[in-house]
Order: sequence, then structure tokens, then C-alpha cells
Amino acid sequence: MEVADLQAQVRGSVLTPSDSTYEQARKLWNGMVDQHPAVIVQCIGAADVVAALSFAQSAKLSVRVRGGGHSVAGLSSGDGFLIIDLSLMRSVSVNAANQTALVGPGTQLGDLDAETQLYGLAVPAGVDSRTGVAGLTLGGGQGFLSRSFGITADSLIGADVVLANGAIVRADAEHETDLYWALRGGSAGVGVVTSFEFKLHEVGPDVAVAQAFYPSRDAAHVLRAYRDFMANAPDSLAVYALCVPVPAADPFPNSEHGNTAIALVGCSVGDVDEGLERLKPIITFADPLFSMLEPMPYRVLQDSFTDGAPDGGRYFWKSNYLAALEDELIDVMSEYAKALPGPYSNFFIEPLGGAITRVPEADTPFPHRDARFSFGISSGWEDPAHDSEAIAWTRRFHDAVTPYATGRYYVNYMDHDEAASSHDAFGANYERLQAIRKRYDPTGLFA
Repeated sequence: MEVADLQAQVRGSVLTPSDSTYEQARKLWNGMVDQHPAVIVQCIGAADVVAALSFAQSAKLSVRVRGGGHSVAGLSSGDGFLIIDLSLMRSVSVNAANQTALVGPGTQLGDLDAETQLYGLAVPAGVDSRTGVAGLTLGGGQGFLSRSFGITADSLIGADVVLANGAIVRADAEHETDLYWALRGGSAGVGVVTSFEFKLHEVGPDVAVAQAFYPSRDAAHVLRAYRDFMANAPDSLAVYALCVPVPAADPFPNSEHGNTAIALVGCSVGDVDEGLERLKPIITFADPLFSMLEPMPYRVLQDSFTDGAPDGGRYFWKSNYLAALEDELIDVMSEYAKALPGPYSNFFIEPLGGAITRVPEADTPFPHRDARFSFGISSGWEDPAHDSEAIAWTRRFHDAVTPYATGRYYVNYMDHDEAASSHDAFGANYERLQAIRKRYDPTGLFA
């Protein structure tokens, strides 16, 4: 079959390197990723996916699937691959009475929040509104609501999936149960999800929010206070700790522009006044450069991280899970907080626990139920000449943190050169996941 024959079968577009729109279509969020697929199929329905898979097998092309294209490792592209691009399948249908939502595989978190928040409902998700729902869910999904309602995958109640052989199946608690298990945090390799069904939770539309920016010279003290605060926090409350560049703008003092700060961003769901009272301590850990404590629409909170990592920047990540924030580890973090390798760089601590821990480890592929924190280093810069220096800094920091970590990794944060094997991402669930992948994709079509 020729590419022209494939185009005749699909309603979307089929792009090859000779097409004028190919260059834009192949680009991903991370400017470090420079892959040249053989074919990009921009699907607008399940029928297009079926046709693309049939073509890939006849042309002996391996397949990768793109939802939001926000993977730092660029796992939704590849030199010589056929890319099933689902970014046009960007839909959300909310059933407020049943508190469920049907979500297309190209949907971004901002789309999902916009529709569900009309009804005061939400799916627990990540913290960047441009992230694709599909990749986030298939890898687990961590964010402000995870302590209250679990990871994103815990709210997945069903999915429509196109298998490698072109069959379309429903995967849920009663149908294709092994496939359903694999979709809830097992990453890629079992099929192409064309529709997700989520359980929704009552959130907002206003939530209690606190923010405080402390100079990095206070990092050790602030991070210890943060650790102690989260040790007694209710499940409804989550506070992120980040090291970020001080914005060169009001209300930050001119003397601090260009320096680094420890930023605490907290969210409490439920009664807003109670949440504000519970969050109040985080703006008093030291003398903040800036602080605020007020109700905020949940959607605004979710959008607040987007500008820090613009499309086309160059990004390199490393991550760990932590059982605790030991004093020695905080000292390491405080040292690296003195300077960051680029204007889009940060490192962050995500609070876990709560509802995440109440799902048995074997119930989903996601094995990180007992970790107390997720730690990530997100280095970002613009100039390719700075690549080696920024990557080396990130690796050194990661190596310094590793002795204090659990030895397991969040698959959604693993970069393209990640040395850890899949065993480290899936733990004791690895063997079952591999067996399911082999059963549903026996020829390895989904590379």
C-alpha cells in the first residue's frame, strides 16, 4: 500500500517529509527532540487509527502514538516511525448526573478542567494545563488532587482501545480486565486508546490556595519546615515545594531578580475557609519575598505553571521517589538551590500519600503507593550551546539525591537517556505488564 492509498482511507491528514506542513507537525514541546518520522497520520477518529495500523504493518513500520506531545523524552515520535497523531481528537463530554466524563485522546488538561469545572467537578491530574490527558493517565498521573482522590489512573473507569490487529475493544472492570489493568499506569505498548472514561470528583470551582517565595539562602530552614508541615497535613491538602528563578517583575524586590527562591504552592479542596486556615503556616516559615493566601479558581491554579516551560525550550529531566525528606537530603537540595542551569529550570517536591496509599500496589501497574514524595529536576534553557553544561548539572544533582531515594522512577518523568530499566518504573508489576503487552501486541508493533 502506498501513502496515497492510506490518505484515501482516512479523514485526517497523512504527512511525509515532502509535505509543507510536515516540519510543524513533527515538532514536540521539548526542543531537544529532533526526530523525523516516516509518516504522520493526523487522526480524527477510530477508523483513521485502524487504517494507520494496517498501513504500518503492511509497510513494516513501527508505531508510536502522540496525544499531547508533552513527553520530555519525546516518546511520541521517532526517526523512521509511523506516528499516530491523536492531537485533533480533543473532546470532553461531561455527564454531571453520573459524575463521569468521556475524553478524547488528544485532550489537554486545560480542556478537561474547562469542561468539568462548569459543574464543580474534576479529574485528579497534573499541574501543567498543556499536558496530554492520554500520556498522563497511561503513566499514572500526579498533581494537586492526588492526595484527595488518587492518581489520574485511579479515576479511569473505562477506555475504548484499538489493538495492534485493528480490533476495537472496551476495557473496564468487567471487559478485557488485563488490558484495563495495564492502561492504569502501565505506559504504552498495548494499543491505541481512542476514548477515556473518568470518574469525576467534587472540586471547587474555588479552592484555597497559598503561595510563598522564600530566598534560597533560607532553603534548608524552609524545606525542613515544609517536611514537618506535610507530615501532619490532611489528605485534602497538598503543598508543592519548588526551587525557581525569581521573576524579574513586581512584586519581587529588584535585588532578588536573577536569584533563586524556594516557592511553596499549596492547595486545599473542600471548605475554602477551613483550607485557608490550614494553609496559613506555609507563608510564615521565614521572611517571604512574596506571599498570598486567598481563594482561587481551580482552573487558574492549574494554569499557573504553564508559562515556566514554553514550547520549543530545551528540557532535560531526572526524577526519584522519596520515602522521606532527610536532613542530609535537604542539605543537598539547599546547595543546588543556589543556582539553576537556565531560565526555565526548577526542581520540585510533590507531596504524595493520602488516597494514593489506599490502592494496593498490585491493583494497577503504578507501584509507588508508599512513597511520601516525588522529586524532579526539570532543567530548561534556550541555547543549544548550553546543552552539555545543563545536562551535566542535572545528572550531578540527580546522582547526589539518588542515595536518599527509593530506587524507583515515575515513568512520566523519565528522560530519553534514563539508565533505569522498566523494572525500576513498575517494580513487582513489571512481569505481569510485560506479559500483557506481549499478548496484545505479539509482534512489537508499538515500539
